[in-house]
Amino acid sequence: MIYVQLIRVQQWLKNFFIFAPLFFSGHLLETDKLVYCALAFLAFSLSASSIYIINDYQDIEKDRLHPTKKYRPLAAGSISKISALALFCILAVGSLVLAFFLNVNLGIVISIYFGMNLMYSFGLKKISLIDIFIISVGFVLRVTAGGAITGIEISHWLYIMTFLIALFIAFAKRRDDVLLEMQTGEQMRKSVSGYNLEFISSAISILCGILIVSYLLYITSPEITLRFQNRHAYISTVFVIMGVLRYLQITLVEGNSGSPTKVLIKDRFLQITVVLWMLFFAFIIYTK
Repeated sequence: MIYVQLIRVQQWLKNFFIFAPLFFSGHLLETDKLVYCALAFLAFSLSASSIYIINDYQDIEKDRLHPTKKYRPLAAGSISKISALALFCILAVGSLVLAFFLNVNLGIVISIYFGMNLMYSFGLKKISLIDIFIISVGFVLRVTAGGAITGIEISHWLYIMTFLIALFIAFAKRRDDVLLEMQTGEQMRKSVSGYNLEFISSAISILCGILIVSYLLYITSPEITLRFQNRHAYISTVFVIMGVLRYLQITLVEGNSGSPTKVLIKDRFLQITVVLWMLFFAFIIYTK
């Protein structure tokens, strides 16, 4: 159980973005592509877990001052540093071997993700704005991995929407860090010095508007109208607006956006909204 906590299996939820190209292209029911996507998901998850380990290793002292992160295995002393580094090596090598075995392009994408996040862990996470842009690019690479393993050409719209929603969530997460610093007087992240509530709230509001407008442009574009044979795909905008506003509410009203994964796992409103959006799209894509 301690090692499961160390590799943060619950964070693997983010890697389901790998399945996005398969889902939106209408090939989700093709068994061979689905199996390859599942294996790519595993390879990416192993790589992400190795990064979580090295990141926790670097932040042991900071995490011990954090109200919740102090319970992480390395910060709490439940796992030795040597054991953690050994597991890091196993996961990192295993991920890359599996990725290159499956597909060279997938291996390249995961190598870029791994290298970028190593640089993040060893210094780039201390630079404000750069830190959240790296997180957002990581989600774009997940989508790219899905395209690489299946050979599906990815729409520029999917890249844009993925990047925007990841940036929106990353800013919301940093707001939680700023609030924590204000409450405790302790700076949990070096990059937090480059943020304040006014700046983050403004950025979130701007991104919220851009995200919704971009989705409207996407869903009403001639390309989408033609592809879905004018099956009223624009109705899905309702679910997108509801989801974005709910996350905004969680961030600005409830002040509980520190862990996006926990938010999605625990918030019923958000879960229902996401499921309804996916079911609606599944209906218009797979019931032609």
